[in-house]
Amino acid sequence: MSWMPSTDPVLGDPRSCDALELVIVPRVRDLGDGFAVRRALPHGKRQMVGPFIFFDQMGPVQFLPGQGLDVRPHPHIGLATVTYLFDGRIMHRDSEGNALEITPGAMNLMTAGRGIAHSERSPAEARTGTQTMAGIQSWIALPQALEEVAPSFQHFAAADLPVVEDCGVTARVIAGSAFGARSPVTMASDWLYAEVLLDAAAQIPLDPDTEERAVYVADGEVEIAGDRFEGPRLLIFRPGDRITIRALRASRLMLLGGTALEGPRYIWWNFVSSRKERIQQAKEDWKTGRFGHVPDESEFIPLPE
Repeated sequence: MSWMPSTDPVLGDPRSCDALELVIVPRVRDLGDGFAVRRALPHGKRQMVGPFIFFDQMGPVQFLPGQGLDVRPHPHIGLATVTYLFDGRIMHRDSEGNALEITPGAMNLMTAGRGIAHSERSPAEARTGTQTMAGIQSWIALPQALEEVAPSFQHFAAADLPVVEDCGVTARVIAGSAFGARSPVTMASDWLYAEVLLDAAAQIPLDPDTEERAVYVADGEVEIAGDRFEGPRLLIFRPGDRITIRALRASRLMLLGGTALEGPRYIWWNFVSSRKERIQQAKEDWKTGRFGHVPDESEFIPLPE
């Protein structure tokens, strides 16, 4: 996916528990052809949560026969992308030669490092009938020492990720450790990512040991310290407090966070870096065709003017 700055909406929750630092109401962005996302990060009051610097909820959207997602090849530097689907299928292709289909519950981590280009499209087979798509795409900013690493790609099927089930709670640990389980994903820094499905009245704790932490209520409604929060909302908590999240109705949550990076990042379009001049170099590299080519692709997204 791609990013350009826009105005943040006015926050809509007048109350909050003592441990709650910020409530972000995602802003809606139309990426074209009726495909909308809800963007929670970056935000005017908060650039990152741990290393998470970009957080989009995709859909849910329904495509008619013959239609689908078509994100043409575009570049990234200085970050890793995570595409996580609740529903639907996406065909990933990148300039390193990786080509595979992303399916619900799988973990797909593309580390751009010094530079990669990729496309995201609905597979041809999925376009033969009506299809739905929903999920989250997030970007993980890389530590300064690793911003220029070689690009790479990790894929773990849903069956390869640990799932914890107990008392109306189903949690899949996508990255890092949670609920006594650890994901097999290799990470450049310390971060946590998990999907949690809660039955009505079920509850979970939020680990107080994570330095920066947030809960994204993708769907449903939860109660925290007597306050109610309906999705979509990104709830960012102060460190150290013990938090219990209780579902008022069936809900889907994403737990995210990690150790804070060394400092803020510059972000422009699809480029992230601790150095402003590196962003300028990436712009020129894309304009002049110095990024790698994505196999089986003849189109690309031009540099925004």
